[in-house]
Amino acid sequence: MIAEHGMVRRYPAKALIVQEGDRPDCLFFIRKGRVKAFVSDGDGREVILSTMGPGEYFGEIALDEGPRSASVMSLEPCVVSVVTLSELDRVIRTDPEFAGNFIRHLLGRIRALTRNVGSLALMDAYGRVARLLLDDSVRKGGEQFVPGRPTQADIASRVGCTREMVSRILKALVKGGSITLESDRIVIHRVPPDRGRV
Repeated sequence: MIAEHGMVRRYPAKALIVQEGDRPDCLFFIRKGRVKAFVSDGDGREVILSTMGPGEYFGEIALDEGPRSASVMSLEPCVVSVVTLSELDRVIRTDPEFAGNFIRHLLGRIRALTRNVGSLALMDAYGRVARLLLDDSVRKGGEQFVPGRPTQADIASRVGCTREMVSRILKALVKGGSITLESDRIVIHRVPPDRGRV
Protein backbone atom coordinates (compact mmCIF):
# COMPACT_ATOMS: atom_id res chain seq x y z
CA MET A 1 0.00 0.00 0.00
CA ILE A 2 2.70 2.48 0.96
CA ALA A 3 4.68 1.66 -2.18
CA GLU A 4 1.71 2.78 -4.27
CA HIS A 5 2.16 6.30 -2.87
CA GLY A 6 5.80 6.46 -3.88
CA MET A 7 7.39 8.00 -6.93
CA VAL A 8 8.38 5.36 -9.51
CA ARG A 9 11.99 5.35 -10.66
CA ARG A 10 13.73 3.10 -13.17
CA TYR A 11 17.38 2.11 -13.05
CA PRO A 12 19.50 0.23 -15.60
CA ALA A 13 21.69 -2.69 -14.53
CA LYS A 14 24.72 -1.75 -12.41
CA ALA A 15 23.31 1.65 -11.40
CA LEU A 16 24.22 2.99 -7.97
CA ILE A 17 20.88 3.66 -6.26
CA VAL A 18 22.13 4.47 -2.76
CA GLN A 19 25.63 5.63 -1.78
CA GLU A 20 27.12 4.67 1.58
CA GLY A 21 27.55 7.78 3.75
CA ASP A 22 24.83 9.85 2.01
CA ARG A 23 22.22 11.65 4.08
CA PRO A 24 18.97 9.68 3.76
CA ASP A 25 15.58 11.08 2.81
CA CYS A 26 13.65 8.08 1.44
CA LEU A 27 12.89 4.37 1.45
CA PHE A 28 12.94 2.17 -1.68
CA PHE A 29 10.42 -0.59 -2.51
CA ILE A 30 11.53 -2.97 -5.25
CA ARG A 31 8.81 -3.56 -7.83
CA LYS A 32 10.93 -5.25 -10.49
CA GLY A 33 14.52 -6.46 -10.70
CA ARG A 34 17.19 -7.34 -8.17
CA VAL A 35 19.71 -5.26 -6.21
CA LYS A 36 22.68 -5.84 -3.94
CA ALA A 37 23.56 -4.00 -0.73
CA PHE A 38 27.27 -3.73 -0.04
CA VAL A 39 29.99 -1.88 1.84
CA SER A 40 33.36 -0.97 0.34
CA ASP A 41 36.68 0.60 1.26
CA GLY A 42 38.93 3.18 -0.39
CA ASP A 43 40.78 0.47 -2.32
CA GLY A 44 37.64 -0.64 -4.12
CA ARG A 45 37.21 -3.86 -2.16
CA GLU A 46 33.59 -4.64 -1.34
CA VAL A 47 31.58 -7.03 0.78
CA ILE A 48 28.02 -7.85 -0.28
CA LEU A 49 25.62 -7.76 2.65
CA SER A 50 22.51 -9.01 0.88
CA THR A 51 20.64 -9.28 -2.40
CA MET A 52 16.97 -8.31 -2.72
CA GLY A 53 14.19 -8.65 -5.26
CA PRO A 54 10.56 -7.71 -5.93
CA GLY A 55 8.46 -7.16 -2.81
CA GLU A 56 11.47 -6.27 -0.64
CA TYR A 57 12.62 -2.84 0.42
CA PHE A 58 15.76 -1.09 1.60
CA GLY A 59 16.77 2.16 3.24
CA GLU A 60 14.66 1.66 6.38
CA ILE A 61 17.62 2.15 8.73
CA ALA A 62 17.54 5.78 7.61
CA LEU A 63 14.72 6.35 10.10
CA ASP A 64 17.37 7.09 12.74
CA GLU A 65 18.48 10.02 10.53
CA GLY A 66 22.05 8.75 10.43
CA PRO A 67 24.03 8.44 7.17
CA ARG A 68 23.44 5.53 4.81
CA SER A 69 25.24 2.49 6.26
CA ALA A 70 25.67 0.71 2.90
CA SER A 71 25.49 1.25 -0.83
CA VAL A 72 22.87 -0.38 -3.06
CA MET A 73 23.39 -1.20 -6.75
CA SER A 74 21.01 -2.72 -9.30
CA LEU A 75 22.01 -6.17 -10.54
CA GLU A 76 19.59 -5.93 -13.47
CA PRO A 77 17.16 -3.30 -14.77
CA CYS A 78 15.01 -2.27 -11.82
CA VAL A 79 11.77 -0.44 -11.08
CA VAL A 80 11.41 0.94 -7.54
CA SER A 81 8.93 3.06 -5.63
CA VAL A 82 10.57 5.84 -3.63
CA VAL A 83 8.76 6.84 -0.44
CA THR A 84 9.86 9.81 1.68
CA LEU A 85 10.87 9.15 5.27
CA SER A 86 8.22 11.58 6.46
CA GLU A 87 5.54 9.51 4.68
CA LEU A 88 6.98 6.30 6.12
CA ASP A 89 6.97 7.82 9.62
CA ARG A 90 3.34 8.90 9.17
CA VAL A 91 2.23 5.42 8.12
CA ILE A 92 4.11 3.76 11.00
CA ARG A 93 2.33 6.08 13.46
CA THR A 94 -1.16 5.64 11.99
CA ASP A 95 -1.24 2.02 10.76
CA PRO A 96 -0.55 -0.55 13.53
CA GLU A 97 -0.63 -3.50 11.10
CA PHE A 98 2.04 -1.93 8.88
CA ALA A 99 4.09 -0.95 11.94
CA GLY A 100 4.02 -4.56 13.19
CA ASN A 101 5.09 -5.92 9.80
CA PHE A 102 7.82 -3.29 9.57
CA ILE A 103 9.19 -4.26 13.00
CA ARG A 104 9.17 -7.97 12.09
CA HIS A 105 11.03 -7.15 8.88
CA LEU A 106 13.70 -5.27 10.84
CA LEU A 107 14.03 -8.15 13.30
CA GLY A 108 14.47 -10.53 10.36
CA ARG A 109 17.29 -8.36 9.05
CA ILE A 110 18.95 -8.37 12.48
CA ARG A 111 18.70 -12.17 12.68
CA ALA A 112 20.21 -12.52 9.19
CA LEU A 113 23.12 -10.23 10.06
CA THR A 114 23.68 -12.12 13.32
CA ARG A 115 23.82 -15.41 11.39
CA ASN A 116 26.27 -13.88 8.92
CA VAL A 117 28.58 -12.69 11.69
CA GLY A 118 28.41 -16.11 13.33
CA SER A 119 29.17 -17.85 10.04
CA LEU A 120 32.18 -15.62 9.35
CA ALA A 121 33.54 -16.22 12.85
CA LEU A 122 32.75 -19.90 13.35
CA MET A 123 32.42 -21.67 9.97
CA ASP A 124 35.01 -22.56 7.38
CA ALA A 125 34.56 -21.32 3.79
CA TYR A 126 32.71 -24.48 2.78
CA GLY A 127 30.16 -24.04 5.57
CA ARG A 128 29.71 -20.34 4.81
CA VAL A 129 28.95 -21.02 1.13
CA ALA A 130 26.52 -23.82 2.05
CA ARG A 131 24.75 -21.56 4.54
CA LEU A 132 24.52 -18.72 2.02
CA LEU A 133 22.91 -20.96 -0.60
CA LEU A 134 20.29 -22.10 1.90
CA ASP A 135 19.60 -18.57 3.15
CA ASP A 136 19.16 -17.21 -0.40
CA SER A 137 17.02 -20.10 -1.64
CA VAL A 138 13.28 -20.13 -2.28
CA ARG A 139 10.79 -22.98 -2.65
CA LYS A 140 8.51 -23.07 -5.67
CA GLY A 141 6.81 -25.89 -7.57
CA GLY A 142 8.30 -28.52 -5.27
CA GLU A 143 11.86 -27.30 -5.88
CA GLN A 144 14.32 -25.41 -3.72
CA PHE A 145 16.64 -23.10 -5.62
CA VAL A 146 18.65 -19.87 -5.53
CA PRO A 147 17.18 -17.57 -8.19
CA GLY A 148 19.27 -15.33 -10.39
CA ARG A 149 22.42 -17.53 -10.30
CA PRO A 150 24.79 -15.33 -8.25
CA THR A 151 28.30 -15.13 -9.66
CA GLN A 152 31.23 -16.78 -7.94
CA ALA A 153 32.65 -13.31 -7.26
CA ASP A 154 29.40 -12.22 -5.57
CA ILE A 155 29.35 -15.33 -3.38
CA ALA A 156 33.03 -14.84 -2.50
CA SER A 157 32.35 -11.23 -1.50
CA ARG A 158 29.50 -12.26 0.77
CA VAL A 159 31.28 -15.10 2.57
CA GLY A 160 34.74 -13.58 2.83
CA CYS A 161 36.86 -15.87 0.68
CA THR A 162 38.34 -15.95 -2.82
CA ARG A 163 36.45 -16.62 -6.06
CA GLU A 164 38.74 -19.60 -6.68
CA MET A 165 37.74 -21.12 -3.33
CA VAL A 166 34.04 -20.62 -4.16
CA SER A 167 34.60 -22.36 -7.51
CA ARG A 168 36.12 -25.39 -5.77
CA ILE A 169 33.32 -25.50 -3.18
CA LEU A 170 30.57 -25.32 -5.82
CA LYS A 171 32.24 -28.12 -7.78
CA ALA A 172 32.39 -30.22 -4.60
CA LEU A 173 28.70 -29.57 -3.90
CA VAL A 174 27.79 -30.55 -7.47
CA LYS A 175 29.93 -33.70 -7.25
CA GLY A 176 28.34 -34.60 -3.93
CA GLY A 177 24.84 -34.28 -5.39
CA SER A 178 23.80 -31.38 -3.16
CA ILE A 179 23.28 -28.85 -5.97
CA THR A 180 22.93 -28.44 -9.71
CA LEU A 181 24.22 -25.29 -11.43
CA GLU A 182 21.81 -24.05 -14.12
CA SER A 183 22.07 -20.98 -16.32
CA ASP A 184 19.69 -18.86 -14.26
CA ARG A 185 19.60 -20.56 -10.85
CA ILE A 186 21.24 -22.99 -8.43
CA VAL A 187 18.98 -25.96 -7.62
CA ILE A 188 19.38 -27.44 -4.13
CA HIS A 189 18.62 -31.17 -4.02
CA ARG A 190 19.50 -31.70 -0.38
CA VAL A 191 20.88 -29.66 2.49
CA PRO A 192 24.61 -29.22 1.87
CA PRO A 193 26.85 -30.33 4.75
CA ASP A 194 28.29 -27.56 6.89
CA ARG A 195 31.77 -28.87 6.32
CA GLY A 196 33.40 -30.60 3.40
CA ARG A 197 36.66 -31.23 1.61
CA VAL A 198 37.57 -29.13 -1.43
